[in-house]
Amino acid sequence: MHSVVERELELKLVLSPERSVPVPARLTYRTDDPYAVHVTFHVGSDSPVKWTFARELLVEGVFRPCGNGDVRVWPTKVDGRNVVLMALSSPDGDALLEAVATVVSAWLERTLRVVPPGSESERLGIDDGLAELLAPTPADDLWLRSPWPSDESQEGDAHA
Repeated sequence: MHSVVERELELKLVLSPERSVPVPARLTYRTDDPYAVHVTFHVGSDSPVKWTFARELLVEGVFRPCGNGDVRVWPTKVDGRNVVLMALSSPDGDALLEAVATVVSAWLERTLRVVPPGSESERLGIDDGLAELLAPTPADDLWLRSPWPSDESQEGDAHA
């Protein structure tokens, strides 16, 4: 059975040190995709912007700077509040987003209760899938049987 842990929240799109714009967003974690978190940004366009990255990156980013390349996450204080910053880079542009640390941490804690760290691979069902793929079927008997007649000839066979 698969579970989903979601949380609606308002992020801030940081435009400059003095200016930011609120961005409604949704954090989603699915147990059938246990290594990933999904962030959907509702930016006022016809289709929302979606990002997917490693849950571990967000968990670590709540405590210390991490990530490189397209997704970087780090904790900081803004006006005395604990926040988590996410820097996202794509060919379409870059964005710096700010989230309230307690909101992100509480949501992450819920995901970690559903699928504890280190148990993600169990949720993928790889062992079950491999067992199913490798399980013998009745048709396998045809392939496992030797296609060549036995070298032992039956008594009474006369070969001329």
